[in-house]
Amino acid sequence: MAREQVTEIVAEMVANVMSVAVAPGDAVAFGDTVALLESMKMEIPVITEVAGTVRAVKVGPGDVVQEGDVLLELTLA
Repeated sequence: MAREQVTEIVAEMVANVMSVAVAPGDAVAFGDTVALLESMKMEIPVITEVAGTVRAVKVGPGDVVQEGDVLLELTLA
């Protein structure tokens, strides 16, 4: 049995989570927007750099994240 390859999508800066567009079990493609953050009154889309399936969502709207915090875990396609 092959071992699952999991990757994490992390926050690149301190920000507020405005919305999360995916849930566990959702399939995502390269370039999909999976969340929207806000920092210094700027909206920052969080875009996937890999295709896969959402394994876990670690944040929700209203959360404050720090640089490096895990937003989502993906199982690679």
